[in-house]
Amino acid sequence: MELKSTRSEMVGSTLVVSLSRPERRNAWTGRMHTEYRWLLEQAEADPAVKVVVVTGDPDGGAFCVGADAKALDGHAERGAYDAGIPDDVPRPGFGVDGAFDADFAYHFGLSKPVVAAVNGAAAGVGLVLACFADLRFAVPGAKLTTAHGKLALPAEYGLSWHLPRLIGLGRANDLLLTSRVVTTDEAHGMGLVNGLFDDVLAGTLAWVDEFLGPVARSSLAATRRQVYLDLHRDAATSVVDSLERFDAHMGSDEYLEGVAALNEKRRPEFP
Repeated sequence: MELKSTRSEMVGSTLVVSLSRPERRNAWTGRMHTEYRWLLEQAEADPAVKVVVVTGDPDGGAFCVGADAKALDGHAERGAYDAGIPDDVPRPGFGVDGAFDADFAYHFGLSKPVVAAVNGAAAGVGLVLACFADLRFAVPGAKLTTAHGKLALPAEYGLSWHLPRLIGLGRANDLLLTSRVVTTDEAHGMGLVNGLFDDVLAGTLAWVDEFLGPVARSSLAATRRQVYLDLHRDAATSVVDSLERFDAHMGSDEYLEGVAALNEKRRPEFP
C-alpha cells in the first residue's frame, strides 16, 4: 500500500508508526485509518516485529487532533456519519473473538503490544487511538480531550465502554461528560498516562527495550489475549484458561531459556 498519511520505520524489533499529516496537525481521516490498519496487519505478520509504537509526526506539533475538520463538514452536509474507509479495509485483530471485531476494538485481537507515544495534543479519535493502545506515554503539558460533547456528538468508538475500565467510572465521566481539556500531567495522575518523558518517542523506545525486551514474545501474546478476553468473561473461566496455557507454554524452548536465565541470574535471550 502507498502510504500518504502515515510513516513507519523499524527501531530494533519495534515498528514505529507515525501519523503523518503535519499540515493538518496529524488529523484523522479514512485514509489514515486504512493505512494504520494495514501497517498493523503487516506488523502482525512480520516475525521481526515484537512491539508497535504509534506516535504523531513531530512536524505536525500534535499526536492527532481528531477527525479532520473538512471531514466533519462533510458529515454535517450529509446528515450522517461516513467512516471513509473502503469495504475491503485490512482487518488486523479480527477473527479472534467477536467482541473485538470492530473499529479500534481490533487492537484487543492483536498478538503484539501497541504502545502510544503521545507527543502532543490528542483529541477525539486521536484520544480514542491512544486509549486502545496497551500503554500510553506522553510528553508533559500536552492537551487531551474527548471533544465530542462540544460538537453535540456522543462518545466515539466505544470510549464510553473503555475509558471507565482504564481509569474508573468517576474519572471517566469527568472526561466524557464535560469534554474538558486536561493536560497529560493530570492524565498521568488519573492513571490514563503511564509515564511522562520530555522526549517521548526516545523515552518510550527505551522503556520498551528495558521492560518488554526481556519478556518472551509468546508470553506477551498470551498475556494480552488473557487480559482482553477477561474483560468479558468470569473469573473461573480465566483461571481454567490460564492453567491450560501453562501446560502449553511449559513445553516450549522459551520456557527452558527463562528458567535457565533465572537460575543463572541473567537477562533471558529469547529468539
